[in-house]
Amino acid sequence: MTNLRAVIAVLASIQVAGCAAFATRVVPPELVAGHADPVGFQNVRYWGDEATPGFADTLVQRASMNAVVSRQLNFLAISGGAEDGAFGAGLLVGWGDGGQRPSFDMVTGVSSGALIAPFIFVGRERDTGLREVFTAYGRKDIFTVNVSGLLQGAALADNSPLSKLIEKYVDREFLHEIARESSKGRVLLIGTTDLDAQRPVLWDMGRIASVDSLEALSLFRQVLLASATVPGAFAPVRIKVRVGDKEYDELHVDGGVTRQVFIGPSILRLVSGQGPHRTANGARLFVIRNGRIDPQRERVGADVLSVTQRSLSTLIKNQGLGDLYRIYSISKFNGIDFNLASIPKDFQVQPDGPFDRTYMSALFDRGYEMGRHGYPWVKSLPGLQPARRDPETQKLPVAMLGDVSR
Repeated sequence: MTNLRAVIAVLASIQVAGCAAFATRVVPPELVAGHADPVGFQNVRYWGDEATPGFADTLVQRASMNAVVSRQLNFLAISGGAEDGAFGAGLLVGWGDGGQRPSFDMVTGVSSGALIAPFIFVGRERDTGLREVFTAYGRKDIFTVNVSGLLQGAALADNSPLSKLIEKYVDREFLHEIARESSKGRVLLIGTTDLDAQRPVLWDMGRIASVDSLEALSLFRQVLLASATVPGAFAPVRIKVRVGDKEYDELHVDGGVTRQVFIGPSILRLVSGQGPHRTANGARLFVIRNGRIDPQRERVGADVLSVTQRSLSTLIKNQGLGDLYRIYSISKFNGIDFNLASIPKDFQVQPDGPFDRTYMSALFDRGYEMGRHGYPWVKSLPGLQPARRDPETQKLPVAMLGDVSR
């Protein structure tokens, strides 16, 4: 989650070794971990780094319910970005107010993107709530500092305020609306990271919502909180799972640790032209990167904290770019129309600390205006400018580096 994650990671790295640890838990054995289901649920998640045929088939069948032969499918993937999530929220609300935002057949979200995705999945009637989440609250509404965490081995910050904020907006009525849209064949996927397995986990939130119980409401909220839980900053979210008659505790954190942004593998089944579920003539993918993709020069101090913080933020930024290149290549290979949005270069407002409300409101407003008046979606990525043949040799260059092509 951008700068906040970098700062917290540095502080976490200097914790006193040997201090009190988290409460004991029952860790799923490696041999059964892949077969575990959240207590009371089945087939509501799968690994995000491998194809799971049975689960993918279920998603494809549901999505096919909502597709017509002549209709173009629309997919939306929203990245993490902490307070920068205000950009994506503003862009999407403005797009809706402009009357051009489609109803997406699949929506995916990670971290702050996970907090945006359910609102967009439901539809424009939830846009007011989405605006509030990213403009009406500040740092104290997201977390409180836990200074004793440095000495006692606990988390460095307490995200109970964020948990309460999620509870405020994600109630039984909200779940009913998620289930309603899911019953139409639309798919909502949220990404977390399983710490024990070091793997991304994708959660089928519509399937969870369709259970319509207090347990479903609790799990839905847990997944959203876990996806936005910066490891080291906040305590991992424990999710109870069962294998046979035994229960275990999984630790889940920020989905951005493994995937800054992702698309569901079932997308490819829908647009591949193979099998009985090929029901749409083409597809459009909209990717919102809640951050900047251009390099940002910054004077870095020579002290270890400044160097480490800058290095980690650079690593995270380039991990996000790597995820974009992966999605772009998959889209192009499968004939999906790729569209990318990111914070523009000329946005110069700087945050006064993490989750600065003034900064978030300004960023939301900028995204809103761009979405309201027709965002100029980027069709390619840096370094992927369409190659031109040499007029004499008629050969393509090995690589063409240049500006982003629109």
